Amino acid sequence: MRTILLALPLLLLLGCDSNEVGDVSLGLFTTKDIKLDAFTDPVVTGVTCHVSSIEANLDFADPSDSAIACRQTGPITAAMIAQIDKTPSGEVLFSKSKSIFFKSMKIRRIFDPQHQTLMYVSYSTKETSGSFKHSLSTVPLWGTQAYNQVTGV
Repeated sequence: MRTILLALPLLLLLGCDSNEVGDVSLGLFTTKDIKLDAFTDPVVTGVTCHVSSIEANLDFADPSDSAIACRQTGPITAAMIAQIDKTPSGEVLFSKSKSIFFKSMKIRRIFDPQHQTLMYVSYSTKETSGSFKHSLSTVPLWGTQAYNQVTGV
């Protein structure tokens, strides 16, 4: 019992997220909340993504559903685009644990050179009900310093 009491504050601290910008309660008689996180692309710093996901406070695993919306919130330069991974699978920019059983939510950036667009996909790493839950948002380079200055792979 003493161990549980000592571990409880640590578990509460682990649940704190410096990226959290909102918390919506789903009701008085539920332990689930919608958490809203803001995430700035570490390379393309002119892009901010907002991600919503369910957090089940007293469960061993959170639901896999998430939604993502990304927008240009600052300058996007050709130098930034030159630094990103341009492979078809892109690169993981953010990861958040959603279960004690190795499930996480990840955000991956993928560059579409033909349409000069950055794609951001939020997805679960564990299959749920026959599906890997995911959500997509795009940020076109149209109107940025990088437009028409970027090349594909």
